[in-house]
Amino acid sequence: MSAVPPVPEVQHPPAVRSAVRKIFRRVVPLFFVMFVANYMDRVNLGFAQDELRADVGLSAAAFGLGAGIFFIAYAIFEVPSNMLMERFGAKVWLTRIMISWGVVATAMAFVNSAEMFYALRFLLGVAEAGFFPAVIYYFSRWLPDSHRGRATSIFLMGSGTATVIVGPISGALMEMHGIWGHAGWQWMFFIEGIFSVVLGFVVYRFLDSGIETAKWLTDEEKTGLVAVIDAEQRDREDRRGTARVSRWKLLADPQMLLFLWIYFAINVALYAVTFWLPSIVDDIGGLSDLQVGFLTAVPWLCAIAAVYVSGRISDRIGKRRPVLITLLLLGGCGTLLAVFVSPWVGLGALCLAAMGFKPASPVFWTIPQSYLDARAAAPGIALINSIGNLGGFVAPTAFGIIEDTTGSTKGGLVGLTVVGFLAALSVLLVRGGGRNDRVRTRPAKTPAAPAPEATPGAARTARPGPAAA
Repeated sequence: MSAVPPVPEVQHPPAVRSAVRKIFRRVVPLFFVMFVANYMDRVNLGFAQDELRADVGLSAAAFGLGAGIFFIAYAIFEVPSNMLMERFGAKVWLTRIMISWGVVATAMAFVNSAEMFYALRFLLGVAEAGFFPAVIYYFSRWLPDSHRGRATSIFLMGSGTATVIVGPISGALMEMHGIWGHAGWQWMFFIEGIFSVVLGFVVYRFLDSGIETAKWLTDEEKTGLVAVIDAEQRDREDRRGTARVSRWKLLADPQMLLFLWIYFAINVALYAVTFWLPSIVDDIGGLSDLQVGFLTAVPWLCAIAAVYVSGRISDRIGKRRPVLITLLLLGGCGTLLAVFVSPWVGLGALCLAAMGFKPASPVFWTIPQSYLDARAAAPGIALINSIGNLGGFVAPTAFGIIEDTTGSTKGGLVGLTVVGFLAALSVLLVRGGGRNDRVRTRPAKTPAAPAPEATPGAARTARPGPAAA
């Protein structure tokens, strides 16, 4: 197979390149840390499960409902949050998001009833809604197109990093049980929540509302950067036209329905493993909270390596569907194996599950990107993301009900196996991203000229939504 020639790098003026380097040193690392804190406050609940349920009197079903209700609030308030972000600006809105979610995460330390548990998890979803779009919007106003992909990749690495470090950190904080009369889970929620609050004030200190107000950029850097970004924005508007695509019309496309189901299934599997992995590891027995924390990091370390390898393979062979099918089958086989083996071997099986389900999300997003017309990409990807993320509600809720009914997590693991296999079979029905497979939109009504034809290159300009926000 002949090698694909590399795309030539865009050459910007020296002042623009200097400005971009400063942004990557000052802003991008801060967003990375923010995503680590965001993901940690979202999923640390799994490490508090046993102690929290015992102290508050929660059943497995009640715990699963509380874990999942976060995603209901997140889905409901994502669009209103984005609208308010455009009104107040990304700097103010990101600061608000950070501090409000930190306050709610801290308040989790004082949960004393199922009703309070549900309310705080719902409020956490309200507080975090709009975080990812706000960061992507910030990048769009501060970086040229040629550098946004790398910035977004670094930002998204925060999710993978959080899955690795949340176990050891939360496990260590759980060891504080009994200090000043408080339980370990209370210390964990309080300290990790306070970290997010403090980080919110740091965000306000280091972020600027616009390029023009950044004192750490020279006048030449500001002028050059604004000129490049504005020119790219005008070019996008000229190429894409002004046509808007209704989400309801997209639902009439069978391929879009397949995308919705597949991404929903990926999230069901991924969040079920995320929330219930600590409990499954704890079944090994004889382990301290810190040891449980370190062991839960092992599957995610394997998953990060799998994300890199699967991405390289997918790009090299240029065929996304076989890679995605393989990953979903691997995840399903891993969860199925965990049902029938000893706890220690089961941990290895869950490593296979994480290596399958975690990389499935980024590989999946390349398929709708190549399928959708450029003007249908934005609403299409938003629809897939909003519906698919509801898998984060279904997964822990169903897992909890199954454990309450059967007294074991094995039934939930069998369910994940079925979900993984069905999703893999569904990928076989997805058409490739060829030119004739794209979702077409009606051109804007302009008397001067016909709307531009969608091309494979134009379709690739669309960017995916949050892949395990």
